[in-house]
Amino acid sequence: MPAPVVAVLAFDRISPFHLSVPCLIFGESRPGTSPFRLSVCAVEAGALMTSVGFGITVERGLDALCDADIVIVPSWHDPLVPPPAPLLDALAAAAARGARMVGLCLGAFVLAEAGLLDGKRATTHWAWAPQFRSLYPAVQLDADVLYVEDGAVLTSAGTSAGIDCCLHLLRQYCGAEEANRVARRLVMPPYRQGGQAQYIEQALPVTPRDSRLAGLLDWVRANLGEPHTLDSLASKSLLSRRTFTRRFRLLTGGTVGAWLLGERLALCQRLLETTDQSIDAIASLAGFGSGASFRLHFGKAFRVSPSAWRKTFRGH
Repeated sequence: MPAPVVAVLAFDRISPFHLSVPCLIFGESRPGTSPFRLSVCAVEAGALMTSVGFGITVERGLDALCDADIVIVPSWHDPLVPPPAPLLDALAAAAARGARMVGLCLGAFVLAEAGLLDGKRATTHWAWAPQFRSLYPAVQLDADVLYVEDGAVLTSAGTSAGIDCCLHLLRQYCGAEEANRVARRLVMPPYRQGGQAQYIEQALPVTPRDSRLAGLLDWVRANLGEPHTLDSLASKSLLSRRTFTRRFRLLTGGTVGAWLLGERLALCQRLLETTDQSIDAIASLAGFGSGASFRLHFGKAFRVSPSAWRKTFRGH
């Protein structure tokens, strides 16, 4: 099976960080074993200037989109400046022939301008959400999440959420183990449960109390087969239910139930890919209680059955 082709769009005044995110995840793998073929392109090939003053040279123009399986717009220099018509036409043509379209951060504005988000759920950087809603009322914007997948189109919130979105794509193509390996190389969690809403009001420093709660979460990850509830975890952390709930949300960005479900599903992905354990045994190890419950949650989260997931990734 040929390696999927990933085309990343560069443009004048692009942020080096935003450009590096898909390149790090899809372009830097083990030597000689990259599961993707990555190319960086622009409206016109040639020299571009980054947002911080140094230049880059892009060798391919919009022809790179013609055979791409994944097209990534990593940001946009000014969301209030419409992209050029040739770019919008090329994006629409790529989507029409079935390419997966990805708009990271302000790249969502570009996909929306091309009409690729009409009637779909999407997200973008929370600071630009009001402008996005005003410009694109046909899009169902959710500014409280890290990334959104709606059909063949994915969008992410600001900056580091682009990493979450790209790791999500990598997980779909190559499995949880490869996504975890890349996340470890980037020194970040392979799957964040929180949403960008936790960053809007204030940035919270790590405190000794946060560290204690993080230690508890590590213990839970190592014991997912046991029953865990809000009350049991609050008791184990020697905190009241109310205080524990507040600190947990500040640390993870979500509820105990949502976090537990995500961690259990991530464990199941790894076990399906790397072991011969039965579906019922995996359900028990991950704390789902029954194979039926496991199948229900797994299918709802990934839109395939556990058996289909194992068949896709076993041995990769």
